[in-house]
Amino acid sequence: MRLSTTTHQARIMSRPLKIDFVSDISCPWCAIGLSALEQALDRLQNEVAAELHFQPFELNPQMPAGGQDIGEHLAQKYGSTPEQQTQIRDTIRQRGAEVGFSFNPAGRGRIYNTFDAHRLLHWAGLETPSRQPALKKALLVACHSQGQNMESHEVLLAAVAQAGLDVARARAILASDEFAPEVREREAFYTSQGIHSVPTVIINDRHLISGGQPVAVFEQALRQIAANQPGD
Repeated sequence: MRLSTTTHQARIMSRPLKIDFVSDISCPWCAIGLSALEQALDRLQNEVAAELHFQPFELNPQMPAGGQDIGEHLAQKYGSTPEQQTQIRDTIRQRGAEVGFSFNPAGRGRIYNTFDAHRLLHWAGLETPSRQPALKKALLVACHSQGQNMESHEVLLAAVAQAGLDVARARAILASDEFAPEVREREAFYTSQGIHSVPTVIINDRHLISGGQPVAVFEQALRQIAANQPGD
C-alpha cells in the first residue's frame, strides 16, 4: 500500500536521526559544517527529526599551555606558505559568510589546546543536553569570530554563561579532572574508527559525511537517510 505524503512524513518524524557531530573547537571547517548542517535541518523541519550530539576530537592534542602562533603552526603541520594561508583564510571566510558564520577578519593570532572545552561539552551533553548545541556555538564564536584564548577558563566560563548553563558547576569541573577519562575514551573511539579529520558527521551510527559540506549536500543526505529508515 502506498503511503500518503502526510503519513510518510509522520513516519519519518517518528524516528529521529541520531547525528554525532565529531569536531574540534579550533577547526574553522567545523564551524562552517555545523552552520550548514543546522540550516539543512531547519529546511527539513517538517520532514526530518534529529538528535544532535557533539563528540570530541582534538586536532592538536599535544598543544602546550600558551598555544602557538597560528602561522607558525600551519607552516609546521601542513607546510603552507603565508600566501597559501591567506588564500585559505579568504576561502574559509567566504564559505562562513554563505552559512551565516562570521570569521574574525584579522584571523587568529594563536591556536590553543581545546581539551577543557571538550570536557565542558561532554558535561553539557550528559547533564543538560538541550543546551549542548548552544555551548558548542558559543565556543566556536569565541574562537573563530572573536579570536579568544580557548584554554582560558574565563573565556570558557563566559561561553557557559552565554549558553545558559551552570557557571559554578562548570568552574568546579575546570578546577578538577572531571570527565577527562570520558573525553579521552570518546576521542580514542573515533580515532579507532578511522576518523582523522573533522568535521565528520555520523548518522545513525552508519552513514558518514566528511568535511564542511554545503547546506544542499546535508539536506539531500538527511532526507534520503530518513526516508530509507526501517519502519517502526
